[in-house]
Amino acid sequence: MSTELTFYTNPMSRGQIVRWALEEVGADYRTVIVEYGEDMKGPEYLAINPMGKVPAIRHGDQVVTECAAICAYLAEIFPEAGLLPEAEERAAYFRWLFFAAGPLEQAVTVKSLALDMPEDKAAMLGFGTFENAVSALEGYLDRHTYVCGERFTMADVYVGSHIEWGLSFGTLPGRPSFKTYAERIAARDAHRRARATDQALIAEREAQS
Repeated sequence: MSTELTFYTNPMSRGQIVRWALEEVGADYRTVIVEYGEDMKGPEYLAINPMGKVPAIRHGDQVVTECAAICAYLAEIFPEAGLLPEAEERAAYFRWLFFAAGPLEQAVTVKSLALDMPEDKAAMLGFGTFENAVSALEGYLDRHTYVCGERFTMADVYVGSHIEWGLSFGTLPGRPSFKTYAERIAARDAHRRARATDQALIAEREAQS
């Protein structure tokens, strides 16, 4: 595709998810590092994302923000990468992609902030309880190799990143199905390339500080 694709990120951010997605689809892209503080909240970047957060992509005159949306978009515009779901995989693909972006992230955030949610208010929350959200995903991965069954799709980039980070930072319990799944996706070449790039950028910043 000839339309330029620009990736706005910071290596110490959720932009790592999108870099992995970009590597998976084999896209040619230009990286713009957006620093925290004035850079990210300045008018130039706010014109890209009014939330003042990374990551974001600009594809021609189109802008996409939010990691799950970017991942889904990249799978759509690079269908040759084979990361879109087949007809029989669509239900699982969309179900767990949005589950990770909604209930799972909400549950992890609430727990990480040690917010006290009364049991009688669980029905008002999109995730119910932390245990409910975690167990739902665990139960599914106990029975499936990837989100869509036996085949890796773009949903695994997003869901897998949540699980990897949750295990690394202790925000998700180290359950066997999570560990096995995380090891499986981390072995992918695109994952290794993406992480190596971001780790090199992080090391460069640390050396300059």
